[in-house]
Amino acid sequence: MTLDGKVALVTGAGRGIGAATALRLAEDGADVALTYQHNGDRAAEVVEQIKNLGRRALAIQADSADASAMSAAVSETVAEFGRLDVLVNNAGVGFVGPLADTSLEDVDRVLAVNVRGVYVMTQAAAAHLGEGGRVITIGSCVTDRVPGPGMSLYATSKAAMVGLTKALARELGPRGVTVNLVHPGPTDTDMNPADGPYAADQRALTAFDRYGKPSEVASAVSYLAAPSSAYVTAAVLSVDGGHAA
Repeated sequence: MTLDGKVALVTGAGRGIGAATALRLAEDGADVALTYQHNGDRAAEVVEQIKNLGRRALAIQADSADASAMSAAVSETVAEFGRLDVLVNNAGVGFVGPLADTSLEDVDRVLAVNVRGVYVMTQAAAAHLGEGGRVITIGSCVTDRVPGPGMSLYATSKAAMVGLTKALARELGPRGVTVNLVHPGPTDTDMNPADGPYAADQRALTAFDRYGKPSEVASAVSYLAAPSSAYVTAAVLSVDGGHAA
């Protein structure tokens, strides 16, 4: 159990990649706090699954667009578990729409969650991360390849994570904290189901003609969270089935 004695905080972990990541880190030995926005019942199910693995767990209701809620989630995690070792910035919102029809409200919401929320959460967490600390952010394959129109706002928000990851790796490296980015490809989640109306086109862009599983993305996060990845920082790890090929 590579994370035995460690504490992880995973944002947006009531479902999808976040839930799979929270469970994988618990399997690796970590106690896990997770944030959710709306569905408390699903978050409670993840908490129960973590506890069944013999680990401690905590669900925190928090909107990632609310900067004070992000800072409070870190404080609550540390108050509950006494420390914080791994932060996974998973929470995000999707958006598809032509440039001409994208409102200022759309821009503000996507950037508030996908960029500002990540920045504020990392800023709050960094105060508690020591030697061996980990910051892992979930990006998107559209940073490497945008396959069609209507993705300008979402791609902008995820591309910002590349710069943030590299800059923070420099800033936090002297403290022994690594900062890395995972780019999932089409992954079977509620936001982008494998049987959805656009699934066939997305599958065709991969080398395997299939969607990824949340557990496959979680495996990459598990690697980056482990002590064995101590010399890996500022890295961008694609788990996209060859989407960017």
